[in-house]
This record gives sequence, C-alpha cells and structure tokens, in this order.
Amino acid sequence: MDPTPHLGDDPAATPADGSSTVGAAPERINGGQALIRSLELEGTDTIFGLPGGAILPVYDPILDSPIRHILVRHEQGAGHMAEGYAHATGRPGVAMVTSGPAATNIVTPLADAYMDSVPMICITGQVATASLGTDAFQEADTVGITRSVTKHNELVTSAADIPLKVRQAFHLATTGRPGPVLLDIPKDIVDPNNPDAWFDWVWPTDDEVRASLPGYRPTTTGHPRKVREAAEMILAAERPVLYVGGGVLKARAAESLRELAELLDIPVVTTLMARGAFPDDHPLCLGMPGMHGNYTAVTAMQRSDLLIALGSRFDDRVTGKLAEFAPLAKVIHVDIDPAELGKVRNANVPIVGDCRQVIDAILADLIHLGGADAATDITAWRSTVSGWQEKYPLAYDQSEPGELLKPQYVLEQLRDLSPEDTIVVSGVGQHQMWASQFWTFRHPYTWINSGGLGTMGFSVPAAIGAKVGMPDRTVWSVDGDGCFQMTAQELVTAATERIPVKVAILNNAYLGMVRQWQEMFYEERYSEVYLSPDLPDYVKWAEAMGCVAFRVESPEEVAPTIRKANEIDDRPVVIEFRTDSSEKVFPMVPSGKGNDEIVVSQDSDEAEGITQ
Repeated sequence: MDPTPHLGDDPAATPADGSSTVGAAPERINGGQALIRSLELEGTDTIFGLPGGAILPVYDPILDSPIRHILVRHEQGAGHMAEGYAHATGRPGVAMVTSGPAATNIVTPLADAYMDSVPMICITGQVATASLGTDAFQEADTVGITRSVTKHNELVTSAADIPLKVRQAFHLATTGRPGPVLLDIPKDIVDPNNPDAWFDWVWPTDDEVRASLPGYRPTTTGHPRKVREAAEMILAAERPVLYVGGGVLKARAAESLRELAELLDIPVVTTLMARGAFPDDHPLCLGMPGMHGNYTAVTAMQRSDLLIALGSRFDDRVTGKLAEFAPLAKVIHVDIDPAELGKVRNANVPIVGDCRQVIDAILADLIHLGGADAATDITAWRSTVSGWQEKYPLAYDQSEPGELLKPQYVLEQLRDLSPEDTIVVSGVGQHQMWASQFWTFRHPYTWINSGGLGTMGFSVPAAIGAKVGMPDRTVWSVDGDGCFQMTAQELVTAATERIPVKVAILNNAYLGMVRQWQEMFYEERYSEVYLSPDLPDYVKWAEAMGCVAFRVESPEEVAPTIRKANEIDDRPVVIEFRTDSSEKVFPMVPSGKGNDEIVVSQDSDEAEGITQ
C-alpha cells in the first residue's frame, strides 16, 4: 500500500487539526507555529536539520511539537538523511536549514533526490523580505540556485500562505513522478515579534489545493488502446525481457510486477535503482544490467525482441553505446513522466501512467486475451538465458593467505550473516557495484543508493535516515574509504541520537573506481587517486565519534566481527575491512562501447563478445 499522503486522505478533516470550527473565533498564529503545525498535519514525524539565524523563529515551536528533530553536523547530511528516510519508508523526508551557505550546502542532496525521483521536502530560511536583493548577511538566491534540481521551489512571502504552500509541497513531492520540493521562508514572516507573521489559521481543503495547482494533473491511468497494444505485443514476443527501473518501486508495484512476470514466465532485469523490486532468487530474475551488470542481464537485453520498460529511463549506464543497444528489440515504455517517453529510445508502444496501475491493466488484458495459452512459446528463449547464467556467473578469486581481503568475500559474509530484510545503503564507486552484484535482494526497499547523480558521501547519512524511518530493521552502510571521509561526521549525529546504524568500510586506500579506469584506460597512470590505508585511523576516528569500531585484515576475522556488529543495537558500529586495491569490478562495458563488447572478468584481455 502506498504510504504517501494524497489529496482525499485529508489529515485535517477533524477539528483536531487546529483549524476553526463553525461558530468559533479564528485562531491567531504566527508563521513559525504555522509551519511546524502544517508539517505535523502532513504526517511528518522527523525533521533532519541544523538551525541558524534566518530559520531560528521556526525552531522555537519545535520544542512544543511531537516532531522529532535530528541535529546534523552538516547540512548535506540533513538532505541525505531525508533521502534515506524517504527511500526506506516511501514517505517524504523533511530537511530544514537556514539561509545562505546552509542552503547551498543542501543543493547536492536536492540534485541527488531530483535525479532519483525521491520525495523530499526542504525548508530553507531566508533573509527578511525587505532585505532581499541587498546582499544581506547570509543571503543567497536559493530559489534561483535550486530551480534546476527541484521538482518545484518557491519563495513564500506571506505568513498566511504557509499552510497552503506546505500542502502543495507534499502533494507535488509525492504524486506523479516524485521529487524534492523546496520552500524558502523569509525570517520576517515567521518571527513572532513581527506583526506581519501573524494571521488567522486556516488549513486548506483538498479542493483548494487542487484549485491552486491548475496545471498539475499527473496521468496515472494508461490509455486503454495503448494497454491493449502492449498486451498483444507481449503475447507475440519470442524473446521478451522485463526491463524494470526504480519507477516500479516508487509506484509500489512489486507485487504486480511479479504477477506479470510469472503469468508468462518473462525474464526480469532490475536496474541499479530497482534492486529488490523483483526477488534475486526468483528463477525469472536475471539481476542487474548495465555497465557493471552481469553478463546474462546485459546479453538478454541485447538479444531481446521486446523490451518491456517499466519505470526505467534508458540511462546511458544501461544502454552503453546507444546506437548498438538492443538492436532487434521493439519497446513498450511505461512511465509516469511523459518527458521520459522517446527521450532516449523511441517506444513502439509508449504508455503514460502509474506503473502499478498500468501493469494491472496490462495483466487484465493479457488474461482477457487468453494469458499463457495465447502467448508465443518462449521455452527456447528461457533455455538460452539459463545457458548464459550457467556459463557466466559472477565470480572472483579468493585471496591467498597473507593477502588483503577480497571485497566480494566481505559482502558475501555481510549478506549471509545479516537478516534477510536488512536495508543496505551504499556510497558510490566500486563498493556500490559489488554490493549490488553480490547481495541477494529478496524484498523491495532494502537497497538504497545514489544512482543518477552518483554522490560520494551519500551512504552514512542516508543510512542514518533509513534507520530513523525503519528503526526495527538492521541497516548496513556499505562505504568506501574515499566516500566515508566525505560525510563521516554524521556518525556523531548517530551516536548522539542513539541511532544504531552499522557501517562497513571497504578500505582499499584508493579512490577505487577512478583507479580502475586509470589502470584500464590510462595506461596505469595513477593520477591523484591514492589515499592511505592508515591515515586516517578509522577505528580511532569512529571511536572518537562515539561508535564501536573494529578493524578486520584476515578472512577468518570477517564472520566473527560481523556477528559482533550485528549484536550491538545501542550505538553505531564501524568495521574497517582492509581490502585488495588491485581488485576491479567486472563484468564491465567500457565507456563509449556497445554492450556487445562486455568484458566478463579481470583475466579477459578483450571483450567476450556476446554470442549471436
């Protein structure tokens, strides 16, 4: 069930919302109180933030609010925590910071949320309206700066507008294609000492919110004719593949997807943003496609005669050289965002709509048309795909005695020793790809990463946000040493707030993915990628931040240390795993090459060459 609020599910339907009742005198309220009350009425239970001058009047009513505020150590951390919370729960994450440098510090999380369609509400303080445009202290054009990285942003200039603007923000962030919405709040309209901050409280109705957004009417139901065309095309296909993107998770469509796949035994690939949308251990699951996808997933798409693209956007990391991508395939493309249809690859059957609703409609038509009995026999295709799976499994060479750990082994042990519904939150780089490859995702919303923007430093704060949103679940941050150094200070937040997140640092002393490219494509000219295995001392650093910390250097220490970490539930835990810097991520489609030129393993001198 979709956990996000929608118009029609009005939390303000009773007098408990603080709005006036018939015959009662209107309630006078100031902008700061109104902002916090509005967040409460939208179901906000947590704000990730950091106070400062311009936003200070809003922080005072938080003392009287049931909303939990988590004090971050850097505004970027607040944004990524809000993202992690949203990924894990399906509800919009809320971040609140002050003006100027605080607002610019949260631009990266906004861009990240925008790229990955994450519902997020960002409240930024702003200088008083009379000071706008005067280069006042800590003034920045926040709306101008963030316009290209938000679904919607707005400078609120009247206190009386705050309830409506908050309602609009949550509606926009959580409907259609989800995304971040920013409200920039000048100090004078929330300052209780300013007469302009006071107004008569009114909570807008659903109808008023709809009327205030006349141009925003997302299409959720697929066109019946296009749905029927899609069903007929699926039944006629000889080599179909379900190409599943993150939009399936955003639409809460995992169950519908499984019904569709199982009805006709169609193989499924799940992109980096869709891991967990279809169980990895299901016989129809081929795993992740793309630059570092497994051979079978990449090859199946290349040889397919029909790609059923659900909530996916034909990203360059999936297609490789576009002109050579899936040359024989017709395309059915389902997306809530009409701008995605035809943007990269033209679709034979484009369908605008909510993935869950469209999949259900296609299922109904397939059954009406005869279901599996009316479908083309794809037994030979399934057999071919199974042959690729047997011939090209993911593999690596285990370390010899005395050698550094293999990162793949560490991830396999983490996977096998952690609960099945563990939430895994990765940073960006080699460790991200290994985590996606070697973890077995059986449930939706158990994999969180920065897919589109590729934000180093994402993992630790996003994991904290996920743990706040899902406190009863084990949450592992899988990070690289380079990523960890960017936002590690947020472990102080986790320790202070008693958020028992767990962090696995794969320390190979390098910016690993950059090193891999320099080794493969720059004749081993390693330019500015070496960090250090010992500086900083990750164990001492983690302990100084209030965490329990371990260092693991040999294979026999891996499992016992993970077990210890999983038993600790009253504070954050950090494990530094010393890993082999020479290990590279394979398979790999070299940048600019077609997917047919996939390199399967480290021992491959040339591309394997996909079998015709």
